[in-house]
Amino acid sequence: MKLRYSLALGLPLATSQAMAADLSVQLELPQLKVAEYHKPYMAVWLERGDRTFVANMAVLYEVHKRNNGGKKWLDELRQWWRVSGNNLQMPIDGITGATRGPGEHTFHFSDSKVLEQLPAGQYRLKVEVARESGGREVLTVPFEWPVKKPESLTDKGREELGLVTVELKP
Repeated sequence: MKLRYSLALGLPLATSQAMAADLSVQLELPQLKVAEYHKPYMAVWLERGDRTFVANMAVLYEVHKRNNGGKKWLDELRQWWRVSGNNLQMPIDGITGATRGPGEHTFHFSDSKVLEQLPAGQYRLKVEVARESGGREVLTVPFEWPVKKPESLTDKGREELGLVTVELKP
């Protein structure tokens, strides 16, 4: 009888631990030496290994611009716009936020509903940035889900993005 209760009480804990995976993204926005610097718009999203869209993870733009004027330039994030952006009503609670300046920025997605429902398979995390009077850049970091062991995957941009690191933890 004791064994049955201890198993029954232990199963929910084992299940929640198995489902508790963490995905975080650390990225660098380099300080560019240009006459007119604007903080970049940014989109972070997931797609399957076959490049079909899965979910938006973060979209940064000028959220508080008068008359919602920041939305006007979201289509400069061209790849993201084609796969998802043109179908969205902005802002999106928990996904959209304000642009960020030069430096290192970290995004944690451990409490994301998307990750809880993500089926096993090959995925790609995409990061796209675009700046007014500047350039644009897209980086892709492939990974496998669910996470079996801690991993740190990286890609490095050429100009608009520095090092992008995807941390995966089971």
